[in-house]
Amino acid sequence: MTAIRLLIADDHPIMRDGLRGVFRGDEDFEVAGEASDGAEAVRLAQAVTPDVILMDLRMPGMGGVEAIAKLRELGNPARVLILTTYDTDRDVVPALEAGATGYLLKDAPRDELIRAVRAAHQGQSVLAPKVATALVGLVGSPGKSAPDHLSPRELEVLKLVADGATNQLAARKLLVSETTIKTHLLHIYTKLGVRDRASAVATAYKRGLIS
Repeated sequence: MTAIRLLIADDHPIMRDGLRGVFRGDEDFEVAGEASDGAEAVRLAQAVTPDVILMDLRMPGMGGVEAIAKLRELGNPARVLILTTYDTDRDVVPALEAGATGYLLKDAPRDELIRAVRAAHQGQSVLAPKVATALVGLVGSPGKSAPDHLSPRELEVLKLVADGATNQLAARKLLVSETTIKTHLLHIYTKLGVRDRASAVATAYKRGLIS
């Protein structure tokens, strides 16, 4: 099996050292590079072609969300796993919308981190339990609802879903990650006041949002 190539992006040297230590000595992983900010992460990602990037959210200059957006703009195929101390929905949602494959907190146990990297490498969404709870709360709390109009991208996602597209197929068609599609669906559910795909499609037809 080919080793999973990692890029570690964090502005704290001690954190980078710790993460390198987690994967050092495991033949399934290779730390291909380290970056201290988002801009350096983007440059290195283009140069060393990592499979997975462990990306801090808040760094000097270019932060994690901006770096992910830049990587996607450049067509870089690396999976990005956010590793941060911030777990509020206002931190989580922009990262997932930008294209992060997963979102972990820095207090995650070593085994959980390793499992998350393996899962991210396979394109699977990985969310820390606290983060998943925050997203569910965002859907379930009317007080947190966004305006009830859908954005152009949300309408695109909804139309694909109405046509029977899976999250994977929708992600391929729109050139984004499955996690991004799931995040758009969460927003759609919140705005339409529904809890699942079928209800979202039915409601959208009733309101004339799709035809």
